[in-house]
Amino acid sequence: MSDRLSYSLNHLVTAMNTYADQVLTDRWGLTFSQFTFLAVLEEGQPLDITRMAECLGVSKAAVSKRVPGLAAKGYVQTVADPANARRVLLTLTEEGTRLAHEAGGVLDAELTRMFEGRDDLDLDRTHADVLLMLEAVLAKGTRP
Repeated sequence: MSDRLSYSLNHLVTAMNTYADQVLTDRWGLTFSQFTFLAVLEEGQPLDITRMAECLGVSKAAVSKRVPGLAAKGYVQTVADPANARRVLLTLTEEGTRLAHEAGGVLDAELTRMFEGRDDLDLDRTHADVLLMLEAVLAKGTRP
């Protein structure tokens, strides 16, 4: 382990993402990356391809490549923006909404269970601190 906060945070996120990927793949055949796509849409739909790419921190091409597979599974649908025919909007289907909500709940429960019995950890306080840290980083002009 490192004494550097940046390394420790990155290592923690990587380990938690790997664990989440295993849980999602075992239960739904869904990768963590695919789940994140659905979760972002759940919170902000409809989103256009550009905004979705900004939210995920990926290129528009990466979003465009992911949409057909999620649409084929019945999770995502595309619609032309009535105000701009060249703009494609992404929304969740009913099944996509159900999956995003259910999988998000399972992941939260799994991560909470992972830290059970650790009286030296305060998950509510940690969550609050992470949100404050994210707010401070975003205030510096960066976007996730």
